[in-house]
Amino acid sequence: MKVPNNVVWFEVLMYLSLTLDALSVAFQDRSTIDGDLLAPMILEAGLILLLVYFVHLAAQKRKNWPRWVLTALLVLSVLSLLPVLSDNGLQIDSGIEIVSCILTAFGLYCSYTGDARGWFNA
Repeated sequence: MKVPNNVVWFEVLMYLSLTLDALSVAFQDRSTIDGDLLAPMILEAGLILLLVYFVHLAAQKRKNWPRWVLTALLVLSVLSLLPVLSDNGLQIDSGIEIVSCILTAFGLYCSYTGDARGWFNA
């Protein structure tokens, strides 16, 4: 069966967002962290790989529940980004996170609209 256009857009935008997240983790300022620097990076990389798997489940395996998990995580990401913006203002890392959230929002929008509806409800 042919994958609908909105699902393709969902997948592309979500993978772009996760790529930005991976770049953000790689270039994150860790000078203020005391102790082990490797553990947080491994945890963040593991989370990004889990989200890649969720996108795959939704787009290729036609599962509906990963879309809802990704939507909830987008809401949590936006809510956690607001205090950072109010404290530090707009910086490079927060700008990357904003772009990532926008890409995720557009990707999720594509997954809930148009020809994608029948794909996930089958």
